Amino acid sequence: MAGVDLAASAAASSAAAPAAAARRAAGSAPRRWGGAFLWGLVAVQGLAGAYFLWTILGALLGLPELPLRWQTREVLDLAAAFGLVFGAVLSVRLAWRADRAGDRAETARRLTAGAFTAVVNEYFDALDLTSAEREVAWYIVKGFSQSEIARLRSTADGTVRVQSTAIYCKAGVAGKSQLLSQILEDLLY
Repeated sequence: MAGVDLAASAAASSAAAPAAAARRAAGSAPRRWGGAFLWGLVAVQGLAGAYFLWTILGALLGLPELPLRWQTREVLDLAAAFGLVFGAVLSVRLAWRADRAGDRAETARRLTAGAFTAVVNEYFDALDLTSAEREVAWYIVKGFSQSEIARLRSTADGTVRVQSTAIYCKAGVAGKSQLLSQILEDLLY
């Protein structure tokens, strides 16, 4: 992978790191405030639910009612109902945001997997592997044993052993673990 300039991309990403950290720090205060707001809303919902539950259980079990004027009782009923409805609306919004965040995470995972594939393919291109060697090399990267690779490719174990040896020689390594280490090193640096 000597032909691939990963150092330049690492330098570019490390130069962009302070700006990204500043954006995250600037965005963290509203998130903390939003978290406090949501916990406050959870408390309001809990109190509203407890109020309605007390009212219903009081009517069913004959518990004494709180001595409140009817205007105060109406205000409490409206506030409790508003708290529950507002909480339900925000819960839907949060569920929608969580779903979108999950979609973004899946997209990022696919992009990362695609980048890994591209880097490994560039590495294999630099080694000038044949198509059969490339296929065996991918199975090696995926962690298959030589007998598993032979079974998957419908070839003899000896054929896979010869192809693996050719791959290791072209990469200048002694075996599977060194090949994987070299690929990971090129990915990280």
